[in-house]
Amino acid sequence: MRNISRRNCLHLGLGAGLSAAASVVVDAQRPAIPIIDTHIHLFDQTRPQGAPYSAGPGNNEPALPARYRALAQPLGIVGAIEIEASPWLEDNLWVLEVEQAAPIMVGAIGNLRPDKPEFAEYLDRYRKNKLFRGIRYGNLWGYDIVGQSRNQTFLDGLKLLQQADLVLDTANPRPDLMEAVVRISDRIPDLRIVLDHLPAMLEQLDESGRRGIKFTVRELSSRRNIYVKVSEVIKVVNGKTITDLSTYKPMLDYLFDTFGEDRLLFGSDWPNGPAVNNLPTIVSVVRQYFAGKGQRAAEKYFWKNSMVAYKWIRRAPEQPKAQ
Repeated sequence: MRNISRRNCLHLGLGAGLSAAASVVVDAQRPAIPIIDTHIHLFDQTRPQGAPYSAGPGNNEPALPARYRALAQPLGIVGAIEIEASPWLEDNLWVLEVEQAAPIMVGAIGNLRPDKPEFAEYLDRYRKNKLFRGIRYGNLWGYDIVGQSRNQTFLDGLKLLQQADLVLDTANPRPDLMEAVVRISDRIPDLRIVLDHLPAMLEQLDESGRRGIKFTVRELSSRRNIYVKVSEVIKVVNGKTITDLSTYKPMLDYLFDTFGEDRLLFGSDWPNGPAVNNLPTIVSVVRQYFAGKGQRAAEKYFWKNSMVAYKWIRRAPEQPKAQ
């Protein structure tokens, strides 16, 4: 093998194990890759009606596009998709109205219930707004996706979602949720499904637990319309944020090796949990990791895959175009 100097190594992007400083050199020698954040939440607890969710204790500031944009734009984030954090039906409209005046917002995933008689009517109403990209359903708000995955009425609702060319975004994965997604995909193979927060769930499983979901993960990875958000990655231990890529690399390697470069999406989970104060670290860790995967894989992860999964709406000149 020919000798490769450190300078050439940086230029070629062979830096999975490079230091943070080295990754900066890599970034400086390449065109900046725009980032679409596929997982943020919007809420305003100062409204007269308040908000049913406000990202936990100590987060007293409304989470609105202007606040997010001030943090995100210096990091190269040019667009974001809101994932509904409210069980209130009327907040679907509130989010769409808030997003309308904020070009950094390229989509919204709302809260509608496919098992309800009014689902078709509400879906037809909201889909007319092109920012509405799908619905969220999983382990929150008392919903039961495991049971519903065997409910024909629920599945019929998801068929309407698929026919509208919209997305099912799951919430808070567990092994049984992943099994439910396999069942749903079996019944509606053309439905695009996005799994959120998989790194956090996998980190909580011991070796026995990971062996137990091996078959399910293999089934998920074989379905071309199932995507995985690399979200809820960052760890905070004893009040200190871990910034070293080596801590996260085994999990990132597992997801990349399992699902490949075409199925992973960037998501910050701002302003939930550690994400509220750690957006720069979140971007830095995954940017370092994908510097070692090459330009093509990095572009897919940071924006191209999200365009395929969500078919989000380009609203600003700095947002990338489909190629």
